[in-house]
This record gives sequence, C-alpha cells and structure tokens, in this order.
Amino acid sequence: MTSAKSARRPHHWRRDLIELAALFTAVAVADAIANLIGHQPDGPYLLMASAVALVATAAFHTWWARRHSHAPPSDEADAVPVGAGATVGTATTAGGAEGTGEGGVAGAGETGTTLWRMRTTVLDAPGSLAALCTALAGLRVDILTLQTHPLAQGTVDEFLLRAPASLQAQELSRKIAAAGGTSTWIERADAHDLVDTPTRVLSLATRTALDAAELPLALRQLLGRCTIHSLPAVSVTGRATGQSAPVEGVLEETVMRLRDPSGGVISVERPYLPFTPTEFARARALVELDARLGPRVPRSEDVLTLPEGNEITVRRADRGDLAAARAMHDRCSQDTLGLRYHGPVADADRYLDHLLSPRFGRTLAVQTASGRLVALGHLLWDGDETEVALLVEDDWQRRGIGSELLRRLVALAEEAGCDSVYAVTQSRNTGMVAAMRALELPLDYQIEEGTLVITARLSSEEAATARLTSEEAARPSAPTERARR
Repeated sequence: MTSAKSARRPHHWRRDLIELAALFTAVAVADAIANLIGHQPDGPYLLMASAVALVATAAFHTWWARRHSHAPPSDEADAVPVGAGATVGTATTAGGAEGTGEGGVAGAGETGTTLWRMRTTVLDAPGSLAALCTALAGLRVDILTLQTHPLAQGTVDEFLLRAPASLQAQELSRKIAAAGGTSTWIERADAHDLVDTPTRVLSLATRTALDAAELPLALRQLLGRCTIHSLPAVSVTGRATGQSAPVEGVLEETVMRLRDPSGGVISVERPYLPFTPTEFARARALVELDARLGPRVPRSEDVLTLPEGNEITVRRADRGDLAAARAMHDRCSQDTLGLRYHGPVADADRYLDHLLSPRFGRTLAVQTASGRLVALGHLLWDGDETEVALLVEDDWQRRGIGSELLRRLVALAEEAGCDSVYAVTQSRNTGMVAAMRALELPLDYQIEEGTLVITARLSSEEAATARLTSEEAARPSAPTERARR
C-alpha cells in the first residue's frame, strides 16, 4: 500500500521563480563588485576571500536547511521490525491488570506467524516486565494481550503472543528464563483467544445467566484446560455423600472447590498449572451469579412433524419435568429400560432427578400435542468427556425421534466446544448404533462383556454444517420442523 508520505508532492513554481531572480541579482551584484575592486592593488586577494566566504555561507545554509527540514521521513526510517516496538497499555480489572498492544505494523498482517499463550512468573520488582518485553522483541514477537496476576511473592504475567512461525516453544521458553521468568507455561492459541478478558468474562456471565447448565462450561472456558466435576450432596441412591465446601470456596494450588448452588460441590482441577487468586475470584463470581439467579432453563420450543403427520414438540427439560418423566418410565417396557440404563430396571427412576439437573448436563424432551412426554435425550458432562443417552417410549420408536434428538444433542456438544461424545449401549441395541452411524462422524467402537461404547469425534463447524445439510436432503423419513416458538 502506498503511503501519503511517499506520494509525489506538488511543484512550487513560485519558489523557483524567486530563486532564479535572486540568482540573477547576485550575479549582477558580483559583477559590479568585481569591476570596482578588481582595478585596485589588493583586488585579486579581496575577490579570493569573497569567494571563500560565499562557499562557506552556501555550505552552512545547506546544513541548516537539512537539519530543520519539515519534510516527512523516508520509508526506511518509518518501517518498524516485528516486535521491536511492542507497546503495552494498562487498564485495571477485577483482581489484576490487563493491557493490549501491537508491536509493529508489519506483524499485524504477516501470514507466517503463530499465536501462543504464555504464562510465566517474575519478581514483583521494577523492570521485570520490561526485561520480558525486551526478550520478546529480540525474537520478533508481538505482544497482543497481557494480564498480570499478583501473588504473595512475585507476579504471574499471562501473554497472548504473535510469533514467527519458525520460532519454537523451547527457544521461546529459554529466552524467557534468561529474562527472569520462572514456571513458564506455553501452549498454542487460536483466533478465539484474541477476545480481551473483560469481554470474554461478560459473555460467559451472560450465557450463565440465561442457562444454569452453562456454569460448568463457562468455568472451563474461563480457566482454560481443566477438569470439572459436579459432586452431588446426595447420591442417586439417596445417601449423603459428604461433599461440601464453605461459601467462600477453597483454593489449593491446582484444585479449587466451590459450593454448588444446587447442592454439593463443583470441583475444578488443573494439574499442570496452579490457579491464581485472580482466577479463583473470577470463578467464585460466576458461581455467585448462578446462585443468585436460581434454577433456569431456556423455554424455546421446536414443533416438528413426523412422517405419518403427527406433531411433536422438542424443548429443554429440567427437574420440573420429573413427574412426567416418571410416568413415561412406567409406560416403557422392561427391555427398553434395560437397554437405556444397563442395570436393574427398578432403580431407573432414581437416576431421573440426577439426569434432569442442569448442573450435570442438558436434557431435551419430546412431547406430543396433548402434552405427554414420550422421549428424553441427555447430554451429560463427565469430567473431560461428554456422554449422550436416549430413551424413547416403545410406541414412538422407529419414527426418527431418536435420531433427531441425537443430532440436536451433538449440535449442543459442538457449541459447548466438546471434542467428542460417547454413547454406552448394548451391541443388540441396533437403533442406537444406527443413530450414531447416521451422524456421519468418525466413530470408535469398544466392546467389553456385551457393553458397547461408541465414541464420535466431532468435526469442525463448516463440516458439521455441510453434514447437517446433506442429512436433511437425504433423509425423507426424519421429522420435519414446522415452527419455532
């Protein structure tokens, strides 16, 4: 792109005319002086001294003009190496400081770069951060964002960096160590990390406010890679588990325990990186928001038409649907319940309260035009993994309801950022196997003592969109969406 400073400037003809007139005047004056002095005895010496003085005056004028010129600098002087001028702005946040900056125009549009997220601990002393920035500048690295987490001793600095693609993590770690950084942690980042922390926190708070099931996911996105377990205060068999935590929570290096507003404990573990007090305070704020808002589930409904013409409604379910879910259990056959729960059928209804809790996942319910519940689909958070499970009443099976529920559950898992989902069933459950294969996702099968575990690896958003489009075009027997309330 051509800059304004390199564009051709207009020609000043008035200045040239004045300079030409001055030149003629100077020549005329010099000729008159030469005729006057040249005929005297010391005339030649005076003329030589005048010439020397004229040359000295011209040289001084040239030097002065160049030093005080108002012309813009050259293109070479304006270019800034990538990372050489990384600047850091400051803004206070809850529990820490944050800044953003770009280290040169060249790095902003460079294609051969890699995004890194780096965290390191430095002494809480003047010049510590400057030493890190100098080391990064020497590697031609741009500082895109910076957060500081104060500790009792030292400060944890968290960077989002844009580095040359040729720069290896080991070399970056060595340079940071030489600049005074300790306990350095580095991992690849992506474009989603370019969102600044206040914006990300507000977005997570909004999602949590709209849906109670979002709290575990919001904590995971807020704290990075971590394992989250919801430990209930009462087990599915009705026994007290002894799981509890103080209102203010507990922080123990790589583990934080927060009181679950619905009872029990939310345990967050990150073995590879200790939590900072700033992260602990942010997590507690999200949990407190969830507690103040109470139980809540989005109430949107989708009305679908089955191939035979019956209309069904698909919506989110919660513990308010417990009575209807138990009534559906009573209408299901022993074989259907056995395929779903893989255990004693008499204990099936004990799990319903757990399954319908938004804390442990998301549940979709299918009801008829008369309001009777005929199917449930569960997406359950299981630590780092995600499970899908289906239960369709006998009289409503083989109509595409299970496949429709599974497709929607997988879409919810993709929105939540899950890498995969798995289903636990039995090898003779041909309906569940067919529904998983209809997703057209890479599948892994594991069989142990008649129990079949099918894991589907979720694809990218573009591939998922293309897959859903092809499914809708090639599946005439699937329910058709008629309206959305």
